[in-house]
Amino acid sequence: MEQNKTNISLPDNAYRELKAGEEYKPLMSAESTPAEVTPYSVGMGVLMAIIFSAAAAFLGLKVGQVFEAAIPIAIIAVGMGTALGKKNMLGQNVIIQSIGASSGVIVAGAIFTLPALYILGLDAAFYQIFLSSLLGGVLGIVLLIPFRKYFVKEMHGKYPFPEATATTEVLVSGEKGGNQAKLLAVAGLIGGLYDFAVSTFGAWTEVVSTRLTAFGSMCADKFKVVFSLNTGAAVLGLGYIIGLKYAVIITAGSCLVWFLIVPLIGSIAPDAAALTPESIFTDYGRPIGIGGIAMAGLIGIIRQAGIIRQAVGLAVSELTSKKDIKAVIIERTQQDLSMKLILSVLIAALISCWVFFHFGLLGNGMQSVVALLIVFVIAFLFTTVAANAIAIVGTNPVSGMTLMTLILSSLVLVSVGLNGAEGMTAALIIGGVVCTALSMAGGFITDLKIGYWLGTTPKKQEGWKFLGTFVSAATVAGVMLVLNDTYGFTGENALVAPQANAMAAVIQPLMTGGSTPWILYFMGAVLALVLTFIGVPALAFSLGMFIPMYLNAPLVVGGLIAWFVSSRSKDEQLNKARFDQGTLIASGFIAGGALMGVVSAVLKFIGVEWYMADWAVSKDAEWLGLVMYIALIIYMAWHTMRAKKEE
Repeated sequence: MEQNKTNISLPDNAYRELKAGEEYKPLMSAESTPAEVTPYSVGMGVLMAIIFSAAAAFLGLKVGQVFEAAIPIAIIAVGMGTALGKKNMLGQNVIIQSIGASSGVIVAGAIFTLPALYILGLDAAFYQIFLSSLLGGVLGIVLLIPFRKYFVKEMHGKYPFPEATATTEVLVSGEKGGNQAKLLAVAGLIGGLYDFAVSTFGAWTEVVSTRLTAFGSMCADKFKVVFSLNTGAAVLGLGYIIGLKYAVIITAGSCLVWFLIVPLIGSIAPDAAALTPESIFTDYGRPIGIGGIAMAGLIGIIRQAGIIRQAVGLAVSELTSKKDIKAVIIERTQQDLSMKLILSVLIAALISCWVFFHFGLLGNGMQSVVALLIVFVIAFLFTTVAANAIAIVGTNPVSGMTLMTLILSSLVLVSVGLNGAEGMTAALIIGGVVCTALSMAGGFITDLKIGYWLGTTPKKQEGWKFLGTFVSAATVAGVMLVLNDTYGFTGENALVAPQANAMAAVIQPLMTGGSTPWILYFMGAVLALVLTFIGVPALAFSLGMFIPMYLNAPLVVGGLIAWFVSSRSKDEQLNKARFDQGTLIASGFIAGGALMGVVSAVLKFIGVEWYMADWAVSKDAEWLGLVMYIALIIYMAWHTMRAKKEE
């Protein structure tokens, strides 16, 4: 149905709790029949899944942060629809975004675990990466659907859903019209060329540190104190979207490790002179962070016990209802895939997991059953933790929950006779399935909340999400093999893959009988408990403890820009316009930087070598990197402050 573009806006009760007797009416009413699933929307969704799977895999392995693809994909969908002169695209754009957004969540599941196979000197075949990602994604979808009504409808207005809010605003603004696509394209070009100059040519140093000065070098060598910062455009944009609050909490974890624990160990260790701050961080700081992440995940499960009971109760009541289905009319905007179909897909996925584990991994019936139980129980319990984290902070702490999975699964697998190289391979593949399931659950609740606000049909989002999962799983498997051949995950100039390195560090002693730093894990767990009691998000803080400082500090820079541009005026509408424009620029930096990173990787893979290695490691290149980074910050802040209310 044709709508007046100037009147398109969300109801005023979209983001607040409903009053007694009040009902939320989405933008596209339940009585309407908007175009949603079309050849165009499905085709564009698949294309976005391929492109952003490749981009997110590169960025995630390089800096340890996987951006949520929902916002960039929504902007591109709006821009393409406008460029092609299409009308009433809101429903189709939601489907494009939902299919395409499978990319980021599948990538997170794969790259946080599976590169650890290469790090440990093991091998990972294409089919193992593909099936681990595919089966995990399918499990995440079917385990989340029973919780949809609870999170998106029953808890309306109680959760902020920051990622879903931003994406929804982009889609609504796109339906109104405007120049957002042009702004995104310019920012993407700037961010892409900036990061391309670094990764392909080594035009300036990507990471600057206090070792840049003689005083800083002395502090690093003598006192083991060093501060470092990644100057990439994509990471700056990531910090803007995460926001100042959580960027500061994450970086506070880094500060505790790098400015307290590392110097402390460096001052009392018997071989302190031979130690670098980086080696102390790896051996002491990171295990404390791992313990904190595991405890924070456990606290999350305990806190979500009531949600699990309530949501499962809703699903069971629908499954066992004796009512005549034809007599019950469910409005279009609340139609899910039937619980019988969900149960059938769940059973098929679990059987497929067992077949995969048995014939493609273990070869032992009992061990395969144990592996399957680990996957199902942990994925089911942690589904609500992942969805709740996305609903509150917009960030899925999937890597922390997966670390806990690896520790538990390793202990269980060792008890049934699986250890050594075979045990490490099995535990990491199992961890990959669980990690992808939890990543999908967290990401998919964002899609469903967007659909709820706008009025799309849930069962169409749910059904076509499986296609996005399949495409993304195949893409990330291929990209990971290419990146391993191009850069590798160990040695000089290797991809950082911080989460996968943490997984490898945890699992190796558990499976090979080596020394496991249980006391450091315990210290991290106690710290997480203390943080929880005083109201500090323990998961975000603990993540900051095991991700390197240079990857966390830029998040604060991006968050500071977001705070600055959105608080300079007394006019709240102007502040919001500036913040929204900054979100578009940040999304452009993320998408452009990551995509050009993939181009750089492909060039290296085919043997094109333009990197100026000697220059890139020089002090002059590091000073130039600092200057270019400051210029990028000034551009972002200046261009964001130019936003006008009417835009």
